[in-house]
Amino acid sequence: MKRREFLAAGAALAALPLAAAEGDAPKSKVVAVRNGEPEALFRKGIAALGGIAAFVKPGQKVVVKPNIGWDRTPEFGANTNPALVAEIVRQCLAAGAAQVEVFDHTCNVWNRCYRSSGIDEAVRQAGGTMVNAHERDAYREVSRPHAGSMKSALIHRAILDADVFINVPILKTHGGAKVTAALKNFMGLVWDRQFMHAHNLDQCIADAALYRKPDLNVVDAYRVMQTNGPRGVSLNDVRTLRYQLLSADIVAIDTLAAKLLRFDPAAVRYIALAAKHGLGTDDEARMEVVRLEA
Repeated sequence: MKRREFLAAGAALAALPLAAAEGDAPKSKVVAVRNGEPEALFRKGIAALGGIAAFVKPGQKVVVKPNIGWDRTPEFGANTNPALVAEIVRQCLAAGAAQVEVFDHTCNVWNRCYRSSGIDEAVRQAGGTMVNAHERDAYREVSRPHAGSMKSALIHRAILDADVFINVPILKTHGGAKVTAALKNFMGLVWDRQFMHAHNLDQCIADAALYRKPDLNVVDAYRVMQTNGPRGVSLNDVRTLRYQLLSADIVAIDTLAAKLLRFDPAAVRYIALAAKHGLGTDDEARMEVVRLEA
């Protein structure tokens, strides 16, 4: 990647506000790490949030939800980087997690997606468990009457039963929603995605996040699909940025992720809708951004 492209990609993050002054109300903390391999980016970023032990306690059941939606190998940037997913699984188990499950409700044939993405093998080698998400019986109906459009949905039981939920999307463009990141990754928790597409997609994406708040969001921006998302056409769609974003605030992290893709967050409608649900802040003045080199 050319130096000027790399600097341009990071310029939006470099201009974001620093920590709150003493005495101010707490801000949503977002860690932005660059210039490393996926595992090193995560190690540096999670340390800035207090380490994995700040999120995972001994004996807890953890669910890690990457994007595994497409029958694509890692270099295409369509799915979350398998090395990142494996590192998260290893750290959760090292923190004493009783079990770490990983799944996605895929768009292409599920077993091909699990295999081609490299995530199936990486998770198993790290000691985690890949679980089924392609059968109706894996989901339970849940209601959220205060949702804007999707007031009930079939949600994957692993998310509903987990003690800890770690949301690990890949950053890329999307033809309908403009940006795929932390909020958009919730479509892989829901059985009936067609309902979401047919009933105001942006509102349904914001609504989906009401069903289970993530304890941690990790946006994989190592390889970024800048065109023809969400599946991509060729390797020409992908740029290697070597970035990662981490935060407990799903709205704040998507606000910054959109800027990393050079989108105005205000143009990504579901971000503001999620903020109205009280799921986090889209106000950059209310964010503490910690910028690190891996």
